[in-house]
Amino acid sequence: MLQGTASDVGKSIVTTALCRIFLQDGLRPVPYKSQNMALNSYVTLDGKEIGRAQGVQAEACGLQATTDMNPILIKPVKDMHSQIVVHGVPRMQMSAMDYRTTFLPQAKTIVLDALDRLRERYDIVLMEGAGSPAEINLKDRDIVNMNLAGWADAPVILISDIDRGGVFASLVGTLELLEPHERARVKGFIINKFRGDLELLRPGLDWLAERTGIPVLGVLPYIQDLRIEAEDSVVLDELQYRKQKERDLDIVVIRYPRISNFTDFDALRWEPDVVVRYVNTVEDIGTPDVIILPGTKDTISDLAFLRERGLDQIIMEQVNEQDIQLVGICGGYQMLGKSLFDPHAVESKTKQAEGLGVLPLVTTFSKEKRTVRVKGTIAQGHPLRMGEKDVTMLSVEAYEIHMGVTKNTDVPGEPYVDYKPIFVLNADTDSELALGGAANVHFEGCGVVDGKVWGTYLHGLFDNDRLRRSWLDGLRIRKGLEPVSETFEAAAYKTEEFDRIAKEVRTHLDMDRIYEIVGLQKE
Repeated sequence: MLQGTASDVGKSIVTTALCRIFLQDGLRPVPYKSQNMALNSYVTLDGKEIGRAQGVQAEACGLQATTDMNPILIKPVKDMHSQIVVHGVPRMQMSAMDYRTTFLPQAKTIVLDALDRLRERYDIVLMEGAGSPAEINLKDRDIVNMNLAGWADAPVILISDIDRGGVFASLVGTLELLEPHERARVKGFIINKFRGDLELLRPGLDWLAERTGIPVLGVLPYIQDLRIEAEDSVVLDELQYRKQKERDLDIVVIRYPRISNFTDFDALRWEPDVVVRYVNTVEDIGTPDVIILPGTKDTISDLAFLRERGLDQIIMEQVNEQDIQLVGICGGYQMLGKSLFDPHAVESKTKQAEGLGVLPLVTTFSKEKRTVRVKGTIAQGHPLRMGEKDVTMLSVEAYEIHMGVTKNTDVPGEPYVDYKPIFVLNADTDSELALGGAANVHFEGCGVVDGKVWGTYLHGLFDNDRLRRSWLDGLRIRKGLEPVSETFEAAAYKTEEFDRIAKEVRTHLDMDRIYEIVGLQKE
């Protein structure tokens, strides 16, 4: 089990790297996190929702993700209230206190049954903890740190982040707050995100080992430009405030409080001619080429956030007065419409709100969540400004996660006049718009004919290589720049990144000692 002295110390990345290393060594590893709190989720092949970290870790293991890898997912909706997802299906919305007093007593069976199934099928389960095991107020009903390690009889490796400072205090302090039987489970330390001269650190490492009797298994360097999808929006702090090189294309993503699935834009960040900036103030917007309204767990509340900060006005001024594209993804797509209704308080206590009104859409939030992977093509006559002259039938693979049902109120049927659909997807029979009478095919997304404003429910859209590059080249052409045309394969890029971090971790960790702790032999 990989535990940490705090959130965001690198547990997920180290777990991902070890998943890859064990796979490379001929074993069958599998990731597991009993309870995850994240808005950046992952849709499994069977349309279930889990934490994104476990989906990514499954990919590093060469596996298709399942809900056993993350049986309980907590998705914060508002302060002190969250949506509780059990084995990929939303079950209820609860306050933090109700979750602790009502749900946690029954959660042990859920998480251990999932763990048992994984242990039966795989050689090694890499369990990831959450936050810190030393949260005194939460320990009695813990299902994700030391209690779980005890139930599973798992050795623990404790990870701490030296980049934030106080690494020795964090490690020793965490141990001091553990019970004796919990301390006995800690078999090694990993110090993460080190930027300096290791020789200067060595006296501290020697002191730590002597003070605790627990070995330091390795000091991992700070890995620059990490290209592993994150699940916690805290990683956006670095992207928001870090000075970035000027590039040909400037894309702004609005960072509202409940931003979700921000990894939708990772592949854009990886393009050599693109800068992606996450902003939440009027002053930081500047004059970008594109403004993106991303997904959100609470559309109406985050729309209110835009208005409170005056972001809605500056966005519309930019779009109306300059040749700037406005794009909405999922919750951002809903914001582009005329009205939003939440009669059952699914996301917000506010039951009705006016949208930005730039697309003829009305969204009503339902009690049922749509989580599905989809495939399709770009629609004929789509409004996207693409670099290629003919992208008809260009294929698209993506996924949807949303509670809202969005209808086009301005166009009762074909032909579209002022607004055009973006995609044609294979989907379920209750789609609002059927193509040619085929019940399993429907239009998705909507855009203004001139392409300045468009939106879609599709997450992972920019992971489609040809579509991403052609869309970016369309932006280049509008600016009088030559198209680039060539791009990378996002899927292959991710695979290369798994191997890169595995190499770094293997180089700096005592893997022989880790195998000894785990009790396995290399093949």
